[in-house]
Order: sequence, then C-alpha cells, then structure tokens
Amino acid sequence: MHLGVSESMRECEYSQISTRSSTPMETPYKKRTPKKRKWEIFPGRNKFYCDGRIMMAKQTGVFYLTLILILVTCGLFFSFDCPFLAQQLTPVIPVIGGVLFLFVLGTLLRTSFSDPGVLPRASPDEAADLERQIDVANGGTGYRPPPRTKEVVINGQTVKLKYCFTCKIFRPPRASHCSLCDNCVERFDHHCPWVGNCVGRRNYRFFYMFILSLSFLTIFIFAFVITHIILSSHQNGFLSALKNSPASVLEVVVCFFSVWSIVGLSGFHTYLISSNQTTNEDIKGSWSSKRGKDNYNPYSYGNIFTNCCAALCGPLPPSLIDRRGFVEADVPQLAPPTNGITIYGSTQSQQSHTSTADMKTLRVVVLASLLLILQLSSQMARGHVSTASPASTIKSSTIKSSTVSPSTIKSSTIKSSTVSHSTASTVKSSTLSASTLSTMTAASTVKSSTVKAVSATAS
Repeated sequence: MHLGVSESMRECEYSQISTRSSTPMETPYKKRTPKKRKWEIFPGRNKFYCDGRIMMAKQTGVFYLTLILILVTCGLFFSFDCPFLAQQLTPVIPVIGGVLFLFVLGTLLRTSFSDPGVLPRASPDEAADLERQIDVANGGTGYRPPPRTKEVVINGQTVKLKYCFTCKIFRPPRASHCSLCDNCVERFDHHCPWVGNCVGRRNYRFFYMFILSLSFLTIFIFAFVITHIILSSHQNGFLSALKNSPASVLEVVVCFFSVWSIVGLSGFHTYLISSNQTTNEDIKGSWSSKRGKDNYNPYSYGNIFTNCCAALCGPLPPSLIDRRGFVEADVPQLAPPTNGITIYGSTQSQQSHTSTADMKTLRVVVLASLLLILQLSSQMARGHVSTASPASTIKSSTIKSSTVSPSTIKSSTIKSSTVSHSTASTVKSSTLSASTLSTMTAASTVKSSTVKAVSATAS
C-alpha cells in the first residue's frame, strides 16, 4: 500500500516539473508587428489601392465621370445600334467597335493607375547635406539668402534647375512640382483630372494613345449612329426612327459635344510629340523664339519621326519611389572599440581611473618636496653650507620614496656650483624617469620647487 502511494506521489511530482530549460538566452515570445510598406507613409497627396499596386490622385471624381461616359455610350451603341448595323451592313462594325473600346479602356486604366514618374523626396540627411552645399557655394554669407537654382548645359542650351522647397531637391530638367498631388514629377506634362492622375514621363505615351483612340472611337460611334438613323428613316420616316431608337439620339448628343474637345486635344498633343515638347513647356513658352534668337528646344532631335519614336517607342523607365517596398527600421549603430585609448566621449571607468592617478601623483609631489626641504635644512644646520665663501657646491643624493606607490621618483641629483655674493646660482642636471605621462609632470614640479628652495637658502 505504501509503495503504491509513494509511486503515485512521485509521478505527480514529476508531472509538475517543467522540462523546458530556463536559460537566460531564452526570451519570451513576442508578437511580430507587420512591416509597413512605403505607400502607407507616402508624403504626397495620392491614393493607393490593391496594396500599393494602383496609384491615383486624391481627386478622382472626374475620372469616374469619364469612365461612366465611355461605358454608357459604348454600352448603348453595342446594345441598340450594332445589331441593326450588323444585319443591314456588315458584322465587322461591332468587331471594330469592340476592339477600339477595349483599347480605349485599357489605355485609360493604364494612365490612371500607374506612377507618372514621381521623384522621391530627399531624406533629412540628404536635405541637410544639400543645404551645406548651397551655403558653401554662396560663400557662407548670412546676410543674403543662398541661390536656389543651378545651371546645366544641354545640347548647347543653358537650362536652369530649380530647387523644390517641398521635396528638398533640385528638380531635374523638364520636371515640375504638381500642386494637386504635391509631388515632383519627371518630365511633367500636366495634371489631367479626366484620368485622375498626373501625366509625366512614365504614363505620357499611354495618355496620348488613350486620347487618340478615344477620338477614333467617338468618331466611329457618331458616324455609325447617324447611319443607323438614316437607314431607319428610309423605312419608317425620320420622326419614327427617332422615336424607335431614343438611345441613338442620346449617343449622337454625347458624341457631338465630346468629339470637338477630344479631337482638338489629340491634335495638340500630336504637335507636342512631333516637336518633343511638353504642355508645361509650351504654355510657359520655354523654347519660344520670342525669348531670344538663340533660344531653341535642346530636347528635339530635329526630325518629326525621331521625336515621335522617342516619345512613344522608347524604353519605359522604372518607378523611383518603390511604393510596395518595406519601410526599413532605424538600426542603432554601435560605438567602435577604443582599445584602451582615451578619446572624446570615453567611458566613466576610464575617467575615474584618470582622476585616481592624478591624486596619487599629487601626493608624490607633496611628499618629495617635504623630504627635500628637510634634508637641505639638516645640511645647513650641520655646517655643510658656508655663506662666507664666494662659491659653494651643493651635492644631494638620490631621493627614493619607497612608501609612495605606484609612481616612484628614482633619482633627483642637484649639482650647484659657484654661488656668487650677488646670490647668483646655477643648478644643473635633473634626470627624471617616470612610468606614465602624469608622473613626468609631477617630477618636473619637484624640480622647480627644489631649485626655488636651494636658491632661497643660498641667499
């Protein structure tokens, strides 16, 4: 009975013992906080969707209006006009309309959802370094604000680089700061509310293809809706045709008022591409001949075909803001080892050690001075020093202080010769050896105090 009870108690005790080691290397489990992506702390006024994959401007209301107009107009055309036209004329019409519609929708979304070429802002360290460079270039004078422009030469033409006070950078050529998005955009063209984004270097080609294809689609729908109404009027009369297809009337009205602005915008940007200009440069007249006879566009290749190929077929530059990248945490930097050398900002233990050594050195100086004065006084009392003779020789043995450690003053030999009646004395030879720099300083203090004592006694 007792054996069974003891075994059960032993099993109970074993079950209560934790088998996990409690070494100090183990740390309690901490829940990891998810890392933030750069688009979550982006300083500009932009909206991001789909984990930073879609980037748009803050004001997107007009973009949704553009999207609704395109979808509604094309939806009515494919629903009410295309069946009649495919039956009466040819089924190719709906196919061409569908291809144009998909192309317009794809280029619109590509323009609206992409990075237009936003330039990253300077970090605090980069901004401070740039400010120092500006101060150095200005000569360090504080009575005048430093210049905020730089000049570079591009194809023989002087171009000014302006400083952006918001982004803390010198904007590259053709870049400008968008006040609506609050970003500097590379090769800034304009901010288009119809697409809900800035138009810059990375999405300009898609914007141009969007307005160009939209012009063709608007003209295509307008022409074939009129064709539908005319063919219907031959069968039932003009008024009956309008009553039977009110959707066609709505399409004609929308396309009639839209086609002029869309076609005009397409023609304007075709001119800009052929001359390799931007809307911002054309409005400001940056390369206008009115500014001077020698003013010309340094970015033009001198050929319309080459300019169009450079704008539409050139390589697409990568995004510079890396909006889906993770934010790097600030890692504290460890101080380098000093290897026993006392430097600025040394540890407290080194400072306390230095102060202790100074106190010991002061004690050595005081004791050595007292011993020397006592020895000289005893020699004078015994008659070793004679003041009647015009010259006297003072010899002193080596002073050893064994009671004072860790610093020991080994030898201090004073030789005195020819002390004249006018109390002129010359003290020679003082050989000092010390283990540390502080002990040498103490020995020099002993020497000076000893010379003063001898001179006073001889006089």
